[in-house]
Amino acid sequence: MSASANVAWVSVVIPALNEEEPIGDVSRAVAATHIPREIIVVDNGSTDATAQRAREGGAKVISEPRRGYGRACAAGIRSLSLECDVVVSLDGDGSDCPELMNQLIDPIAAEKYDFVIGSRTRGQRERGSMNAQQIFAGRFAGWLLSILYGVRYTDMCPFRAIRRDALERLGMREKTYGWNLEMQMRAARAGLRILEVPVNHRCRAGGKSKVSGTLPGTFVAGARILATFLRVMLERN
Repeated sequence: MSASANVAWVSVVIPALNEEEPIGDVSRAVAATHIPREIIVVDNGSTDATAQRAREGGAKVISEPRRGYGRACAAGIRSLSLECDVVVSLDGDGSDCPELMNQLIDPIAAEKYDFVIGSRTRGQRERGSMNAQQIFAGRFAGWLLSILYGVRYTDMCPFRAIRRDALERLGMREKTYGWNLEMQMRAARAGLRILEVPVNHRCRAGGKSKVSGTLPGTFVAGARILATFLRVMLERN
């Protein structure tokens, strides 16, 4: 039996902006694992049918009209059921693999780790699913964090799981694309028990990327991630 059966309540948070094509199938794929007790899709100001498709897929939908990846993640966390023990997050574009969720949850359920993050760079990647800038950024950020905190990451993958009580102690503040990096930095600095595991990654199942699909999107996301790194690094403990 999987160790995840020992976790009383797993919640999945999926931030989504204009993902009407893939979000229904993503919600159904998450539900098909029979792991989470709730699936929360955060509609981050979509102008299409994202919310409707997510509901049709069986997800609970909440709205965060102020755009920003971090804002959407924070809104999802605020809406968690009180019973939630472990929070899993993944993207709503179909690129992450919910069928691998046990790999993230089992080490936490076994009480060996507090934070488990997937690494796309160490797993099997579908051709074209990540560009060179994404791969370099994840490895470079991981190298810097190993110098700062002694914890080595190879990716800033959105597919991750963390104990809810540990997450609430981190004091997350980031409102933009720097959310994932901020969590990794704060988790390392807080001394959480951290594990990185290889996960497979696919090309998005539909819609258009807000980050890697365009040069301006890549530049803006990169600038916000860099700003997050500097802010968290320089703030006083």
